Amino acid sequence: QMQLVESGGGLVQPGGSLRLSCAASGSIFSINAMSWYRQAPGKQRELVAAITSRGSTNYADSVKGRFTISRDNAKTVSLQMNSLKPEDTAVYYCNARQGPALKSDWGQGTQVTVSS
Repeated sequence: QMQLVESGGGLVQPGGSLRLSCAASGSIFSINAMSWYRQAPGKQRELVAAITSRGSTNYADSVKGRFTISRDNAKTVSLQMNSLKPEDTAVYYCNARQGPALKSDWGQGTQVTVSS
């Protein structure tokens, strides 16, 4: 089975930057897409950014122009977060979909806190 491990979270001041990474390992057929989601306390989990195996990207309106998702290789995805705002505070989760059935897998999450 596939495993996803996130890294790069932490505490940063408003206006600062962080770079999150997600690495996939284990039994992998083919990854169709990798995405970043986030969930703040008491809020719904929301899609932040996604990238397909072909390189197509999609972003939530709230992060467009500030965040950039990229595929470092076939099994690793990064999220560069610039101009961070307190509203970006959340646990960020990596998601991957693989195989013809688009099986979904999740990482354990990494905390991002934006505060002065």
